[in-house]
Amino acid sequence: MLRTPSPDGLRFAFGTLTVLPVEVTRWDRTAARGGMLWAPLAGLTVGVLAAGVGLLLLALGAGSLLAAVATAAVPAVLTRGLHLDGLADTADGLGSGKPAEDALRIMKQSDIGPFGVLTLLFTLLAQVAALAQAYDGSWARGALAAAVSATAARLALTTAARAGVPAARPEGLGAAVAGVVPAGAALAAVATVVVLAAATAGAYLGPYDALRTALAVGCAVAVAELLLRHCVRRFGGVTGDVFGGVAETAATTALVVLALG
Repeated sequence: MLRTPSPDGLRFAFGTLTVLPVEVTRWDRTAARGGMLWAPLAGLTVGVLAAGVGLLLLALGAGSLLAAVATAAVPAVLTRGLHLDGLADTADGLGSGKPAEDALRIMKQSDIGPFGVLTLLFTLLAQVAALAQAYDGSWARGALAAAVSATAARLALTTAARAGVPAARPEGLGAAVAGVVPAGAALAAVATVVVLAAATAGAYLGPYDALRTALAVGCAVAVAELLLRHCVRRFGGVTGDVFGGVAETAATTALVVLALG
């Protein structure tokens, strides 16, 4: 069962997962547990801000494509591009085909290789295309897609930080949050987000969109889980880059599912 978020957990979630001016006062495992458990709340905040920018551009006369580009840019700005960078590094590590130690060394390098570039390109294209289609449907569908995808991205971080998922390195953000969330709490977080997202979509758009939104969140978590398990097999555990890759994978999956049908 989810509990009321602690101040330290909220500070950890917003201070590490966004650039919002929130000071992280505790870096212990207890604060990390609260922060990763309530990561979807930080994601919802990012998604609402992204939707706000997109809707503002639409109100000023911009087309759906420009609104979609701006909406996709906001989460990148609010995370300093760390999730996208993590996605690129994870792609380079997986694409290298090298043993775990060498792949992890490749991921730590500051440059981005061809696998990372291609992955970033197609991921961002998919996100913008799906958002543009949502805005073409209505401003409400576009705003919902922005909020749901950002929330699903951080929900995937909650599940990736559950107990039993090891860290690939003894240092770094990945090691700080690996395994901090009890498995039952992670499952409760998924159920809560699915129900709330579906209820919101149903209230504004109807029962069909409620079902599609629930499916989008479920698919986002499932696809992110596949990537997570593959990374654990290849690297021996998770890293900060893997967390970023998992988040962007979940966000893109949610947007693609919302664009179908």
